[in-house]
Amino acid sequence: MEPNQKNDRKNGMRRARRRSCPFCIDKIKFVDYKDIARLRRFITERGKIIPRRVSGNCAKHQRQVTLAIKRARHIALLPFTID
Repeated sequence: MEPNQKNDRKNGMRRARRRSCPFCIDKIKFVDYKDIARLRRFITERGKIIPRRVSGNCAKHQRQVTLAIKRARHIALLPFTID
C-alpha cells in the first residue's frame, strides 16, 4: 500500500470501485435510439446526459448512448429539457 492511500483512508476518503459497462455486460453491440427505457437511465431528471464517470459506461458505449439520446430527442422520443 502506498503512503498516500494510507493517509486517504485515515481521513475518511476511499477510492470508489469502477463500475462495469452495462452494455458490455449484456453484450449489446449497438445502442438503439428507439430503446427509450434504456436511454432514460442515462439522462438526469433535468434532461442532461449523465457523464461516463458516473454512469459507468465504457468510452465506446458512452459515445453511442450520447448519439442515441440526441437522435431520440430530435424525433421527439425524449425531451430536451424536463421542467
